[in-house]
Amino acid sequence: MNHTFEILSADTPAAGAPWLELQNDADANATDFQAVTGITLHFPKFSDGRAFSQAVILRRRGFAGDIRAIGDVLIDQLVQMQRCGFSSAVLRADQDAAHGRRLMQHYSGFYQGDIRPTAPRFAQASA
Repeated sequence: MNHTFEILSADTPAAGAPWLELQNDADANATDFQAVTGITLHFPKFSDGRAFSQAVILRRRGFAGDIRAIGDVLIDQLVQMQRCGFSSAVLRADQDAAHGRRLMQHYSGFYQGDIRPTAPRFAQASA
């Protein structure tokens, strides 16, 4: 993978200002992000994946700042978060950050495209 992803603790301050916090029912297509350096997307429960879609929409619209996952965030969501455009996540208190970091090292790339790069692996190799 060619983009970084940070696993943060709940007390990590948001770097740079200002930040925008979007609830998972907010319309990411209508969000004005021109004056913000980071956007926090909320997972109210593990099985609610609307924040994944919000992250993809924000990246496709050109948002280049930090997109941070908060809420009921589990380590088995981290790889998909990165592929959808998240750049950081705050794990739920009972999750092991060290184990999450090890999990992220298992995958050096994917056959399918994701938010960065969008092309599938075979097309990346021929470009």
